[in-house]
Amino acid sequence: MSHKSDLIATDIHAYLAQHEKKELLRFITCGSVDDGKSTLLGKLLMESKAAYEDQLAAIEKDSATHGTVGGEIDPALFMDGLKEEREQGITIDVAYRYFSTAKRKFIVADTPGHEQYTRNMATGASTADLAIILIDARHGVLTQTKRHSFITSLLGIRHILVAINKMDLVDYSQEVYEKIKQDYIDFAAKMSADDVHFLPLSALKGDNLVEKSEKMPWYEGATLMHMLENLYIGSDRNLQDFRFPVQLVNRPDLNFRGFCGTVASGTIRPGEEVMVLPSKKTSKVKRIVTMDGDVEEAFPPMSVTLTFEDEIDCSRGDIIVRPGNRPKVDSQFDAMVVWMSEEPLVPGKQYFVKHATKSMTGSISRVRYNVDVNTLHRADSPALKLNEIGRCSVKLNQPVCYDAYAKNKTTGAFILIDYMTNRTVGAGMIIDRDSSDQDELWDVEGDETLQSSKGNVSAEERAARFGQKPATLLLTGLTGAGKTTIAYALERRLFDEGKTSIVLDGQNLRRGISKDLGYTAEQRSENLRRGSEIARMLNDSGVLCIAAFLAPNAEVRQKAADAIGADQFLTVYLSAPVEVCRKRDDSGIYEKADSGEITNFPGVSYDYEVPENADLVLPTHELGIDECVDKIYELLQQRGIID
Repeated sequence: MSHKSDLIATDIHAYLAQHEKKELLRFITCGSVDDGKSTLLGKLLMESKAAYEDQLAAIEKDSATHGTVGGEIDPALFMDGLKEEREQGITIDVAYRYFSTAKRKFIVADTPGHEQYTRNMATGASTADLAIILIDARHGVLTQTKRHSFITSLLGIRHILVAINKMDLVDYSQEVYEKIKQDYIDFAAKMSADDVHFLPLSALKGDNLVEKSEKMPWYEGATLMHMLENLYIGSDRNLQDFRFPVQLVNRPDLNFRGFCGTVASGTIRPGEEVMVLPSKKTSKVKRIVTMDGDVEEAFPPMSVTLTFEDEIDCSRGDIIVRPGNRPKVDSQFDAMVVWMSEEPLVPGKQYFVKHATKSMTGSISRVRYNVDVNTLHRADSPALKLNEIGRCSVKLNQPVCYDAYAKNKTTGAFILIDYMTNRTVGAGMIIDRDSSDQDELWDVEGDETLQSSKGNVSAEERAARFGQKPATLLLTGLTGAGKTTIAYALERRLFDEGKTSIVLDGQNLRRGISKDLGYTAEQRSENLRRGSEIARMLNDSGVLCIAAFLAPNAEVRQKAADAIGADQFLTVYLSAPVEVCRKRDDSGIYEKADSGEITNFPGVSYDYEVPENADLVLPTHELGIDECVDKIYELLQQRGIID
C-alpha cells in the first residue's frame, strides 16, 4: 500500500512539475457589443474540456433564467458573472479565467464591448500577449472594432487574431468572410500590428473552435485552439535592456539589505555590474534571492531580491540598470494617452502620476492632437474627453527613468490619478520622441526688430527667365530606398532639359549647418526645418529644390509643407520595404541599428510614418532609376511646374 502511495505521489509531483514548465499565454477578447466575446470563451472552455462539472451544472441552471439561446446552455454565462451583466446580457467588467491544455497554460480576459467601458478593455489589454478581436459577420467592421484594434496596437500587443464570428447566421459565406477580412486589412494597414491572423467561426455552434468545421471547407487555416496552443511568443520579451524597478528595500536584520522587485526586461547574474538611477551609483550584484533560494540568473517576469557588494543608496522608485544600457532620465516626454474619466483632460491641471514603482505629481502641458478611431487621422484638440486617445506632452515635478512603451511596457507606461477622487483618469504610453521645446521653432515668430526684405525681381520674371515655376520636391523613404540617388539623377535630367534645380540632401546638411544635431525625433525635425528654410529661399529665387530627407514623422512633414507653401510643395514617397533596404545597405548601418549602437533608427527602432496622401508613390524596389526619374518628371509637367 505504501509503495502504491509513493507511486501516486511521484506521479502527482511529476505532473505538477510538467504543468509548471508549460508556457503561459495571456490573451484578451475584444470587439463591439454582441459580437460574441463571452460566448466564444465559454464555448472554448466547454469544447476543450476545461469546464468543471459543478460549473456546467450551475451554468445550466442559470441559463434557464438568464440565458439568451432558447433554453440551451448559454456559454456566455461562464464569463458574465456579475448580476448586472446577466440581467442585461452584456459584459461590464473585465472577467479573467484560467485554463490549460496539454501544451500550454492560459489566462484570458473577457473585456466589455460597450464604448462607455472602453477603459475596462484597456485595463484587460495591458498585460496581454494576444488579442482576439471578434467581428459579427452580419455587421462587419464597426467603430468599436476599430477603437479596440487601435488600443491593442497602442498597448503593444504584437499578435492579433481577427475572429469573424456568427458565420452560421450568414450561411457560412466565404464572400462575406473575405469582404470583412479585406475591410479590416485596409484599416489595419495604418496601425503597427506585426502579426495578424484571420479565422471564420461560429462560437455558439463550435465551428472552428477546437475541431475544423465541415461547413466551411473553403477555409484551410488552423482552428482557434491550434492557434492558441502554437502561437510563438518567445521573442516578444525584451531580454537585452535590463530594467529592475525597486519596489521595496528589504532589511530584516543588520546582516541583510536587499532590493525587491520584478524584472521588467533583460537578464542579470551575480557578479555583473549595475547602476542605480537616478543617482548613478554603481556596484556589482552579490546575490539573487528568491523564496526558493538563490538563483544564478533572473529574467522577466521573475520577482527577486538583489543584493549588492557595496553599500550604496537605493530606495523604492529607483531603477537598477546596466551602466552601458540606460533608459532616458527626464521630467518631460510625449505619450499617447487614453482618457478614462467623465471629466475631460485639462492641460495644466495637476494630477498624481504613477510610473513603475514611483509616484509624483505632474500635468499634461499640451494636447498635440487626438486620433479619430475610424480613420486614424489626427485632429487638433484642446483637451481629451472620455475614451478619446491623443498624443500629449507630459511635464512632471521630478525626473523619471523611462523607455519608449514599444521597448518596455513597464518603464514606458504610467497612469494619471485625480487629486480629489483618487480615481485613475488616464493611461499613458510613452513614445520614442523627445518633448523638448526644440520642435517649437517651427512656430516661433522671428525677432520683431528684424525687417523682411525683398528683391526687385518678381516671381513672374524669374519664371520667365528659368522657364519653370518654383517648387520643392520632398523625396522621403527609409534609408536605402534611393532618395539621394534619384535626387541627383533627377537634377541631371532637369539640367539637360535646360531647367534650374538644386539638390538639398539631409545627410549633407548634417555635415554643415546641422552638424550640431543628433538623431532624436526633435533633432530630425530641426534638421528638416533648417532644410525647409533653405528650400523656401531657393524657391523665392525661382529655383526648383529637390529635397532628399528621411523625414519619418508625418506631422513634421506637414510643418515643412506649411513653411514652404502647400501650393509649391510636393511629396514623393519611395516605398521600398525595409527588407529590400537592408539588402542594399553596404555601410552596415542597419546592423548597427539592430545591435542598438544606433538608436531611433526608422524602420528598426523608430516608426516611419508612411505619407497618406503623397503626390507620387515610387516602388523603388520594382522600378529602375530612369523609370523613377521619368515618373517624377511627368508629375512636374502635370502640375505645370515645368513645360
